[in-house]
Amino acid sequence: MAAVHLRIGDLVGKLGRYPPWPGKVVSPPKDLKKPRGKKCHFVKFFGTEDAWIKVEQLKPYHPHKEEMIKINKGKRFQQAVDAVEDYLKKAKGKEQNSEGKGDSKGKKASNKPLKILEEDDEDLSALKDPSEKPASSMEPISKRLKIIEEVTGSTSIQAADSTAINGSITPTDKIGFLGLGLMGSGIVSNLLKMGHVVTVWNRTAEKQCDLFIQEGARLGRTPAEVASMCDITFSCVSDPKAARDQLVLGPSGVLQGIRPGKCYIEMSTVDPETITELSQVITSRGGRFLEAPVAGSQQLSNDGMLVILAAGDRTVYEDCSSCFQAMGKTSFFLGEAGNAARMMLILNMVQGSFMATIAEGLTLAQATGQSQQTFLDILCQGQMASTFVDQKCQILQGNFKPDYYLKHIQKDLRLAISMGDMANHPTPMAAAANELQVYKRAKALDQSDNDISAVYRAYIH
Repeated sequence: MAAVHLRIGDLVGKLGRYPPWPGKVVSPPKDLKKPRGKKCHFVKFFGTEDAWIKVEQLKPYHPHKEEMIKINKGKRFQQAVDAVEDYLKKAKGKEQNSEGKGDSKGKKASNKPLKILEEDDEDLSALKDPSEKPASSMEPISKRLKIIEEVTGSTSIQAADSTAINGSITPTDKIGFLGLGLMGSGIVSNLLKMGHVVTVWNRTAEKQCDLFIQEGARLGRTPAEVASMCDITFSCVSDPKAARDQLVLGPSGVLQGIRPGKCYIEMSTVDPETITELSQVITSRGGRFLEAPVAGSQQLSNDGMLVILAAGDRTVYEDCSSCFQAMGKTSFFLGEAGNAARMMLILNMVQGSFMATIAEGLTLAQATGQSQQTFLDILCQGQMASTFVDQKCQILQGNFKPDYYLKHIQKDLRLAISMGDMANHPTPMAAAANELQVYKRAKALDQSDNDISAVYRAYIH
């Protein structure tokens, strides 16, 4: 097949290792260098951030639209495609109307450029995500869209620069990332797409890191080396033991490489006591510490739509704004170190308990002669409808591909219950979900590495 030659202004679709997305080839900012040794185009993506993309990953939008739709079933992607198509129709209609008016007067159509649509214009308002909410008082980082119609009549679909409280996105050269699991992999891919240079490390280095090195990441040999090389180092691992004993305090751990002024951001979901200890040891070496666990799933991580809960050194939170914009739709600063861990455990306690209740409802429906599928359909259409419920409706098809590991939600339930005990506050719902008949039973049935929805199997075995 002959190579496709793309030009500035062409609508394209990104196809490759990451979820497909529509965009447009544009001229890069003057201060943004092209990656070395790669044939790339600079692309503005509709509804997300711009990036250098390899030529072989870009295809003309129209011939490959159906292929992208088959691959990416996400709601935001569908909204992006629908908005692109609607806008193309409107642009074509405006062009035809303009030509018609010119012919009726015996004159040529005007060549005056059409205006840039402002955010309160009617045409643009139809393209906004209906689920998008106003900015929170807790300092969220939100992503807005702008669409421009140019003099040629072609469409320019552009993601407006996301802005945090202290300014616009600025790629940072010295970023480290430790841990490339379900959540970490999506985060790193979005950091790379935003133009950040990222040094990665993982416990199973060869298999996982190679994928990102091919995309432009650098490889660190140890956590200590990554921390010493980078100004900002993120960590996202499975549990307190890995976060504390292996990554920070262990041989060749972060503590061996941290230097005065360097930042360490703990993104793992752990207990507040672990966070307090990590904060103390990092700051004792002159380092700066922030905790920033994330609420979401693998899909949301891949889409750059996580919710970031931050606490600790506020200046680090502000310094990391460009990184948080790349990986999430919103961030919250919650005060002193430990607060984000507490909030994260509460959120995951609710999520784990809710998932167990859905599984219990499914089996009770079956036991009482009700249709399980109808139960799910009603749940998805009623007042409890949510993206989470939509995703978990695949239970009856036996699809338990991990979006959030069952073993991790069970760990979070255990930590939340312990936190409640320390606060002398009862957590009977979480305790019931965690105990032998539910999540612990599911783990005993070898469901640890499946999605949390596999808790359903604890009720049917």
